Amino acid sequence: MADRVPMNRRGSFYEVQRFRNTWVLALVLPISVFLIILFGYGMIKQLILGHPWGNRPLPDTALAIIGPLGILFGIGLAIFFYSAKLITEVREDGLYIRFFPVTHQKIAFEGIMECEARTYSPIKEFGGWGIRYGRGTKAYNVSGNRGVELELSTGKRLLIGSGRPDELARAIEEEMKRLR
Repeated sequence: MADRVPMNRRGSFYEVQRFRNTWVLALVLPISVFLIILFGYGMIKQLILGHPWGNRPLPDTALAIIGPLGILFGIGLAIFFYSAKLITEVREDGLYIRFFPVTHQKIAFEGIMECEARTYSPIKEFGGWGIRYGRGTKAYNVSGNRGVELELSTGKRLLIGSGRPDELARAIEEEMKRLR
């Protein structure tokens, strides 16, 4: 899902996309809930009620350390997928890509050789969504199957997923023309 944000004064294109697909929730939520319940149950059973948890229970000290870490991991996984977003912005001084909370990148327009809006297969070409690598191309994508592929002066290719790929490509091309 792409958030529609009015164009800001710094750039000619701005888009925020989030992981909001049903399949993400169907995968991440059960894993998070399972981890929270599993480690919560184990800690209550062994540390509070005094009954060993499992056939080969951990020592109480180890469970007191690993249990909260498992619960925090489950909570963190859910928070990560809820808060993760791809922010793409075209400004006068470059193309800004931010995959919050993981990484950010600025690409100068002088370093872009070609720019093309295209349809792609996230599963076949990149093995899914996120920050992915496939067939000589790095991809930033969070949903859908449309984006803009760049050929960089380094010879590398970069695909940026977008809910508005034609508009993104047009903004990049306009800035490239302005500099040449």
